[in-house]
Amino acid sequence: MTPFHQLTANSLGGQLISMADYAGKLVLVVNTASHCGFTPQYAGLETLYKKFAASGLVVLGFPCNQFGHQEPGGADEIAQTCHIHYGVSFPMFEKVEVNGTATHPVFRYLKDELPGVLGGRIKWNFTKFLIGRDGKPLKRFAPLTSPEKMETLILAALET
Repeated sequence: MTPFHQLTANSLGGQLISMADYAGKLVLVVNTASHCGFTPQYAGLETLYKKFAASGLVVLGFPCNQFGHQEPGGADEIAQTCHIHYGVSFPMFEKVEVNGTATHPVFRYLKDELPGVLGGRIKWNFTKFLIGRDGKPLKRFAPLTSPEKMETLILAALET
């Protein structure tokens, strides 16, 4: 089992989820925020998820309040934004930290494997990490990279 598949996180509803549940799937991990200029990316992420879920893609959303306090609410408010305003049906997790001493293990691992331009830090909300079916991180995407711009790479990864 890969290091990614050994990690766990709590769902938005508080249930402990093992990343091993996603073994054999192409996984897109995203740190999200409900009050960010990039929040409309939820719609594009949902489109990717619906379009490629049957082929093995899963999107995992991890709310984070570390950037401009753009995710101030609790689980109910996050769920409302995701589900009601953007129709999100992909798995959402409890609010996490992605930088600093309290960095969630999922993001600690992903930043170590794919450091990005700021080294071991995440710059802003909606940084995305693509993990292969084998659990190995493939690519890191900047917040400015829209889900639509990732489609070709996702399709290629699904075909391998």
